[in-house]
Amino acid sequence: MQTFSKTRIAPTPSGFLHLGNVFSFALTAGLAARMNAAVLLRIDDLDQERANEVFVQDIFDTLHFLNIPFSEGPQDYPAYKNTWSQLHRLPLYQQALEELKPHVFACDCSRTQIARAGKDGVYPGTCRDKNIPLDTPGVAWRLRTAHDATLRVRTLEGPVIETALPAQMKDFVVRKKDGFPAYQLASVVDDEHFGVDGIIRGEDLWPSTLAQIYLSTLLPGCRFGEKVFHHHPLLLETGDLKMSKSAGSTSVQFLRKSGKAPHEIFSAIGAMMGIAAPVRDYLELTDAVL
Repeated sequence: MQTFSKTRIAPTPSGFLHLGNVFSFALTAGLAARMNAAVLLRIDDLDQERANEVFVQDIFDTLHFLNIPFSEGPQDYPAYKNTWSQLHRLPLYQQALEELKPHVFACDCSRTQIARAGKDGVYPGTCRDKNIPLDTPGVAWRLRTAHDATLRVRTLEGPVIETALPAQMKDFVVRKKDGFPAYQLASVVDDEHFGVDGIIRGEDLWPSTLAQIYLSTLLPGCRFGEKVFHHHPLLLETGDLKMSKSAGSTSVQFLRKSGKAPHEIFSAIGAMMGIAAPVRDYLELTDAVL
């Protein structure tokens, strides 16, 4: 099994955390404990329209309530706001965007236009050859991706080779229309900046992993492709509907205020994963799942 020395918990403060979030956090902390690795708390708050102080506080409340440990990052809201917010790292993202300029093109398409012209949300390349100046107000920057790309992903079990980016990652956005860096770029820059070398995330983020590895090959000196990845199964709500904040899944905040104890929440997650025996904490959940 591949090993790592530092991983991260990286929630987005756009809603109250749900059991699916806890499942991912628990596996992250559990794998870190197995490897004696550090855990960074990184709050992904670049989407300032959705970032909310109440939801940021919920992150701290949930981690502390469930005794999911982290050794680096903010311990409370003031520390997050004053030191750890992604807004403090905007110069790092801007430097990366400057380095990517030879590989990007400007796009003024709206989501509606892309939905009409593309298929299944796949960008159809509308602006690829329009040569819109990059400094045009209100344009996104898209990475000009190659049709074929050999991408090597180091997973816990060993290397996995992909020969192309997923269709939904064709010419993906690296800078949004509001001028802020997009998730794929910010995530790569943050993981490099903090020395993270182990990334645990849901299997739905496999396309993002491939996009981020692709992006990293275009940044001078970036070693993102050497990190170890583990993509875990998703906690499902009903049928094949994954849990999400926007879908109104049962929040940990609600369960906590309803009097549920941490071991009851971990056991509920275990039951959803088909584990019959009670699960008391993040370590037992990790041992039962992996």
